[in-house]
Amino acid sequence: MLGLALLVCCGGAVNAKPTDDGKLTKNYAINTYVDAMTRGKLSGLNDVLDKSAAFNMVRGKQVLSFTKKQMLDYLQNNKNTEQACTTSTSVVENNANIAIIKVDMKYENFTRSNYITIANTGSGWKITNVNSVFS
Repeated sequence: MLGLALLVCCGGAVNAKPTDDGKLTKNYAINTYVDAMTRGKLSGLNDVLDKSAAFNMVRGKQVLSFTKKQMLDYLQNNKNTEQACTTSTSVVENNANIAIIKVDMKYENFTRSNYITIANTGSGWKITNVNSVFS
């Protein structure tokens, strides 16, 4: 039952786009992030990242932190690079103002789990924080 719910949720998310009134949807924000991280497709990414978006990566006992500009610069340098991983998404929390989505990128020898916080900014849903951990 859970698998079916996830399939329905993710299947609908694949075709999500900004709404007609120009506001960004939750699904569009997540799909745009996944496309950037797994396929190097950067179209729309700047729009779905809040100006104060923070990116944190936990590697062992070290936490690396990056700004929106640093992340966009990194991704621009790796544009159109396809990752050798399978990706799955699940909802951790979801309400009218904020959502936390877990995006797992499973590689051959490890998994990168991204906990993405998106907020309803009034001008659409934008990514405000991404925390990545490796296992």
